[in-house]
Amino acid sequence: MDLYLKGKTAVVTGASQGLGRAITKELAVEGVKVFAVARNRDLLNSLKEDVAALGGVEPVIFIQDLVATGGPEKIAAAALESLGHIDILINNAGRSCAVDVTGPEEPWIESMALDFDSPRKLTQQLLPHFIARKQGAILNVTSTYELRSVNVSAVAKASVAVWSKQLSSQLGQYSITVNCLQPGLIDTENVRRIFSADERKKFAAREIPLGDFGEPQDVANMAVFLVSPRARYITGTVAVVDGGGRRYAF
Repeated sequence: MDLYLKGKTAVVTGASQGLGRAITKELAVEGVKVFAVARNRDLLNSLKEDVAALGGVEPVIFIQDLVATGGPEKIAAAALESLGHIDILINNAGRSCAVDVTGPEEPWIESMALDFDSPRKLTQQLLPHFIARKQGAILNVTSTYELRSVNVSAVAKASVAVWSKQLSSQLGQYSITVNCLQPGLIDTENVRRIFSADERKKFAAREIPLGDFGEPQDVANMAVFLVSPRARYITGTVAVVDGGGRRYAF
């Protein structure tokens, strides 16, 4: 299926590894010029090498900490200068942050800044551009909310889902779509830190009807569809990619 993405442009945060890396590569293979944002220069350079090996459009790499002072503003300005115009924004950057119920405030402040405030600020920096062009696709990567402990990132991502729904109702008149993508348990470095190989096998057999954790490519496939013209009539939704997971208490 042709997704009609060739020649389009995109900004992807958290692009150097995990889901963001897979999404960036898939977009590039589809002919999208990606402005790939992350903090690690070496990982971003290796991402360029991976894209070249796949025959995709070479991404523009940009090293920036989203939560640094002026981070979203710098990303928006540099992306517009580099790409000329932006068709797609994928807010993917984030980091799990489990806390004790009586713990200190600092993790809450830091995680909410990364997982809610930063994508909101970056989106708001680019919205005038999208509105002026009367087009655009915004995709916010969230997370599963059923966790064993209180997790600030999950709380922030739940806020992102509500905010996204509100945005979609305001931006539809400009032909701008706003959706969320909620991955289940995907085989990334973060998940491997939680599950040993044996624990993964047992958990998947018990909780995931499709019998295993997903791959980053599974999430990338859905992400690329949702920001493509093929999904022009999909907005204000949360697309779940979790193998049919019954519940997650990990």
